[in-house]
Amino acid sequence: MIISFVAFLLMFTVIGLLSARKSRGTKHDYYLASSSVSPWLVGLSAVATNNSGYMFIGVIGYTYMVGLSAIWLMLGWITGDFLASQFVHHRLREQAPKTAEVSYVGILSSWYGDRHHGQQRTMGIISLIFLLAYASAQLVAGSKALQVLFEWPSWAGATLSATLVTLYCFAGGIRASIWTDAAQSSVMIVAMGLLMLAAISSLGGLQSVYQEMSQLQGFLDWYPSDLAFPGVAGGILFAVSWMFAGLSVIGQPHIMVRFMTLKDSRQMNRARCWYYLWYLAFYAMATGVGMLSRIYLRDTASFDAELALPTMALELFPPLLVGLILAGIFAATMSTADSLVLSCSATLTHDLLPQRIEKTWLMKVVTVLVTLGALIWALGNSQSVFSLVVMAWSGLASAFAPLLLFLCLGKRPTPSLSLIAIAGGLGCAMLWRWLGWHQAVYEGMAGILAGLLILTLGLQLGYRTQLPESAPR
Repeated sequence: MIISFVAFLLMFTVIGLLSARKSRGTKHDYYLASSSVSPWLVGLSAVATNNSGYMFIGVIGYTYMVGLSAIWLMLGWITGDFLASQFVHHRLREQAPKTAEVSYVGILSSWYGDRHHGQQRTMGIISLIFLLAYASAQLVAGSKALQVLFEWPSWAGATLSATLVTLYCFAGGIRASIWTDAAQSSVMIVAMGLLMLAAISSLGGLQSVYQEMSQLQGFLDWYPSDLAFPGVAGGILFAVSWMFAGLSVIGQPHIMVRFMTLKDSRQMNRARCWYYLWYLAFYAMATGVGMLSRIYLRDTASFDAELALPTMALELFPPLLVGLILAGIFAATMSTADSLVLSCSATLTHDLLPQRIEKTWLMKVVTVLVTLGALIWALGNSQSVFSLVVMAWSGLASAFAPLLLFLCLGKRPTPSLSLIAIAGGLGCAMLWRWLGWHQAVYEGMAGILAGLLILTLGLQLGYRTQLPESAPR
């Protein structure tokens, strides 16, 4: 088990370190790989970054608890993601070289030519807080897996993951992250597929699986039993709210920066094909594994549902393949953690500090410090991976997705209106969660709609930027 696990970790680390040979020693190369990445690499990297420890630990744990109704997370999420990508990804990639910015926040605040420092720093602070929270959740997910399989203390997995991420991000920046993402994405989907097939086979086939699941009360219901609004209307609202979770992808700096590294914006459709085909297959298998785990691990009262996958792997596989599963989980956490760390680093070096850091070695030092901050947060964290990721995800989406949508549609809100929409969307989402209404409707849906409403009303009242003659249009 240990041999196969360590072998995969070494493979990921070596791939990341080898990417340093392609480095051009510039900030644009460190944070955007000189916009030279192939479509298939962009697609697989975006899948790995999106399908993080949240998928291996959080989604499987949630599916273990609620059953078939978890499918609406998958259908809603991918549908929302796909719809938003139709007119956002291409425009964001085209805008990156026009603004000469290397961070997601920098591009949004400089969309029409003039950089607005106050807006950029405020957005940078919001981005940094939620990205760090998100990164800490990935480290927690990795530590949970090691805790089950090796009985290591909770800090060990988080520290190991943080160390490996630091090594290859320090060496090669986002190119190292993308190269390792592609390898990690392959290991992730193989691990999930093997576990699902082994589980079905051990139960005697699909017919037997269905019979077992049908004996669990409410497990095969199409909608959760605890919806705030019962019936079909409540089910539709539940599904639509998770569609907003998918649309929230455009508010995630660490994912959108992948599409900004594409070498030619005209190849965006190819990158998206790789992304959605891989994504759909992986999410479907994760949902299937989550449902199968409930048959093997029925004691829901004394069992942490987020440990379902590693625990089931121990029961089904010989040690060598258990190492593969563990490597898959670790690959998922690292593929997202490294992306989050680099996005935090870009925010600190180019969005928050009074003087931008232009020396690559200083950017690498900041990357190390960011990883240390995420590790400290992870070691003190008491929330579930699912809860922490959804909170960070909805916070970033509520703050940034409405503004990005309006910019891509050619709208020109003033910096002050943009900040009001960011604060209003984020505040609405956090209040929604604090009041407990997220149990009925995903808080990101409320936050995004609030931000869109504020921008719409503001533009109607005349709060639009007048473009200078030299501004890119």
